[in-house]
Amino acid sequence: MKIVKMILLVLVAIIVIALIAAAFMKKDFNIEREVTINKSRQEVFDYIKVLKNQTHYSKWVMMDPNAKMEYRGTDGAVGSVSAWDSENKNVGKGEQEIMKLADGQKMDLEVRFKKPFESKADAYMTTEDAGPNQTKVKWGFHSKMAWPTNLFTAMMNMEKMVGDDLQTGLTNLKGVMEK
Repeated sequence: MKIVKMILLVLVAIIVIALIAAAFMKKDFNIEREVTINKSRQEVFDYIKVLKNQTHYSKWVMMDPNAKMEYRGTDGAVGSVSAWDSENKNVGKGEQEIMKLADGQKMDLEVRFKKPFESKADAYMTTEDAGPNQTKVKWGFHSKMAWPTNLFTAMMNMEKMVGDDLQTGLTNLKGVMEK
């Protein structure tokens, strides 16, 4: 019986220490990746602002070709929404909405995850001239994780996980645009 009490005491201590540590860990993360594409800035921007085009480059959209997709509004305009619903636990259910557009420069998105967990994140894509007929595209992601879920952010290494997915999407975009 003493061994069981000792094991429980150690487990409680580990949980308490983890919760205290989470109180001091960062609660938000900003991740950004970039790629240079051999096309004009306007041509690239006109392509990325159309949410349906993400089926050709976004790693997340491409993870489940059988996901139920729904598009609302005028695609490529403020207020347009792409929603997904997938049985794949890595894709889940959610939607993204274009919140702001600066033509040829920046698209701001709000991403709303519904399953497997509810959360919200801000994303953006920017384009800028990188040389004659070259465009630097940046894809960024910002999210806040409340205490104590921020502990999982550190354990899962969100910077690497999300960053790698953004980079894969940008590499795919480069391939599509430079065909």
